[in-house]
Amino acid sequence: MEYQELLLKHEGAVAVVTLNRPDVLNALSPRLMLEFVDVLETTAKDNGTRVLVVTGAGRGFCSGADLAALESGGLDSDQRWLNLEPVSYFGLIAKTLGQYDKPVIAAVNGVAAGAGFAITMGCDIRIASETARFSAIFVKRALAPDTGASYYLPRLVPMSRAAEMLLTGDLIDVQEAERIGLVSRIVPADQLLTSAMDLAGRIAAEAPLAVELAKKAMRRSLSNTLDAQLDYEGWAQGICLNSRDAQEGRRAFLEKRPPQYEGR
Repeated sequence: MEYQELLLKHEGAVAVVTLNRPDVLNALSPRLMLEFVDVLETTAKDNGTRVLVVTGAGRGFCSGADLAALESGGLDSDQRWLNLEPVSYFGLIAKTLGQYDKPVIAAVNGVAAGAGFAITMGCDIRIASETARFSAIFVKRALAPDTGASYYLPRLVPMSRAAEMLLTGDLIDVQEAERIGLVSRIVPADQLLTSAMDLAGRIAAEAPLAVELAKKAMRRSLSNTLDAQLDYEGWAQGICLNSRDAQEGRRAFLEKRPPQYEGR
């Protein structure tokens, strides 16, 4: 697909997706949502991509839904979206992101509101600039949460704080976001992408199969019992121990050299 409203570039094993509608704070139009889903599906199948970084162009990450664009209709020419109401586009984004097996880092460079806020929560790690702000703004537009916001937020912060954010739609600054555990770290605005890429590069250098199974294990732990989680860990460890990468890791350790992992 030729992208019109986002940018995709690769730096080694790291793919960088930039939501690219800076004049409207990267608000989600039907076109941008379709392109974002396509990027997720494409990079998920690309063995050369080991980590995904998501950020926004200009002074914001994503201000949420572009209500004016949604009013004008969907993308009837694309079969995947043909039978969806515009409100269901957001569910498709959440589901596709939730099923993405590779690590995803959100580099939050400004406001992340509504569906844009939900997208950051669907990522595995959130690094934020000093200018980042967050809002579950839905109720201020007389709307219910979507894009997985009501699923992720109570799992990331205490229920009381999740309720306060979802029921008021209030904007919180980046210091508060870090205090309640929404973001992993705060960095200067001019160092945001560099910091995200450095972290992505370190993750991409590890064994892809082990990284994928670690991510899946964390996601499963949210609904598993301890016994079920231990069973999954045992299964995953067996897969890793029999992989070529595990053999390479042992050889590299004994030979005192960096390992060269292949993802097998």
